[in-house]
Amino acid sequence: MKYLIVTMLSLLLLLSAKSDKKQYDESYRPQYHFSPEKNWMFQSNGFLYSEGEYHLFYHNISIGNKRFKDELGHAVSKDLLHWVHQPFALTLEDRAADPDAAQPTSGSAVIDSMNVAGFQQNGKKTMLIFYSDSKGDQNLAYSVDKGATWKRYPNNPILKNSGGESHDPKVFYHTPSGKWIMALYRNQGEGADKAGISFYNSEDMLQWKFSSHLEGIGESPDLFEIASEVPGSAKKWVAISGEGEYKIGNFDGLTFNPETGLQKLDLGKNFFAAQSLYNAPQNKSVLIAWMRGGEYTDMPFNGQMSFPTELSLRTTAKGLVLCRKPIETISSIYKDEIKKKDKNFIPGLKGSLVGGIKGDAIFIRATFKPGTSDSFGFIVRSGKKSEGTDIHYDTAKKTLEVNGIKMIVEPLDGKIELEILLDRASIEIFANHGEAGLSTCFAPVQGEEELLLYTQGGELYLESLEAYNLKSVWANK
Repeated sequence: MKYLIVTMLSLLLLLSAKSDKKQYDESYRPQYHFSPEKNWMFQSNGFLYSEGEYHLFYHNISIGNKRFKDELGHAVSKDLLHWVHQPFALTLEDRAADPDAAQPTSGSAVIDSMNVAGFQQNGKKTMLIFYSDSKGDQNLAYSVDKGATWKRYPNNPILKNSGGESHDPKVFYHTPSGKWIMALYRNQGEGADKAGISFYNSEDMLQWKFSSHLEGIGESPDLFEIASEVPGSAKKWVAISGEGEYKIGNFDGLTFNPETGLQKLDLGKNFFAAQSLYNAPQNKSVLIAWMRGGEYTDMPFNGQMSFPTELSLRTTAKGLVLCRKPIETISSIYKDEIKKKDKNFIPGLKGSLVGGIKGDAIFIRATFKPGTSDSFGFIVRSGKKSEGTDIHYDTAKKTLEVNGIKMIVEPLDGKIELEILLDRASIEIFANHGEAGLSTCFAPVQGEEELLLYTQGGELYLESLEAYNLKSVWANK
């Protein structure tokens, strides 16, 4: 499978052996993004809300006793910010008790509130995890105690592979049809001539029937309904791949009918396997992704999730697009702040408007009118030993660039609006109210924490700027 890469083994061994007395305050430990307590983290394997709690499942991989261990991590939160690690959901010990049990590789999780699968005990809602195995079969595990303990379904697999690659089942309930839907990546077999998403439906989540295949959507797919920002507008459905490529259209429980071409949600290299929140409060659309490929040198862990974002649809000059913004509860971890507005900024005044803020966990919200500026931006994590990382906007080319990654950001009404999330090992940028996004991991020089604002070649008008130091969500660890 795609995760079991032999060249990773030596690094995994190193990670599993590391320890740090200052746990959760290690030099590259994200301070407000989710990260595993230890070992190597891969993509989300389930993201849901139930009875006042958010649950996140993910792959936790380590090496112990000369064997490769791929187990299913589990964490719980009340606010999507402060997470509490739980006992792993599926472990090698489970397989020791049942040697035929499949090793989980990827999947999703739901709440069986209507008890259609029949696992419920004492009136408690059942939590279900759907996961692929190395054969490409789809399997099921369930919990009757809010995810504290798990049992594998004795009649697994619930869906056998009909040929080729088959993995990443995303399961959800489709209210209009009254059916449960599985969106599954496949590249051949029943109904699939080319790679894409196959849709299956079920009444009990145990027996699944093939309905249709959508070509052109990649691995780790998701499918969800979402509202427009225009009140009264009809809701649409979004089919999205792990790479963040998506189409907008309609879904009737059997077939997805695209209304747009393929678009890209995030232009960064460290954004993969995004999952929408199942059973989100107030019917909001919330997304979280694995920030793959980061560097966490000498840390006892490797990997982090993106910051949760709320999604919406907006009609733009390019047509209908999926937009995302950091969840509003980020304000609960604001600490020091500066606010500026209506300022003309000329070359040579580096840092004069943001001198009150520096650090390794910062949120910036700013609106600019480029004016005569040739280019402008922020330099983060600079100091005596490092020039820092440049978040650079080229006015003529209309491109934003960071860590060698570029994305087009067209001015809206002559303005550029940016939201920037800086953490110890990552930068996430949302431009023009979330119409464009870029996620990137980095490894800045430790101790260098200056924040600078600059303009080159001409004057820059700063309509508004807010910058906040952010409190650690691991402060009580």
